[in-house]
Amino acid sequence: MSRTVNCVKLGKELEGLERPTYPGDLGQRIFENVSKEAWQLWLGQQTILINENRLSPIDPKHRAFLEGEMEKFFFGES
Repeated sequence: MSRTVNCVKLGKELEGLERPTYPGDLGQRIFENVSKEAWQLWLGQQTILINENRLSPIDPKHRAFLEGEMEKFFFGES
């Protein structure tokens, strides 16, 4: 049986992630409050950010930027 969450991004009860998809406290917040559907939306947005800004996921500054954008995407003001 799948777990459900009250998705903070989409504002309704939806199927939750199967496991944390990101490390640390932010990853735990996402696991507890973000649906699979919203996570897929983020993956698309992340791809756009990486391509448009020519980011490298191995660069610590770029990862920090993406983490900040992820937090805004899910938990910032809409």
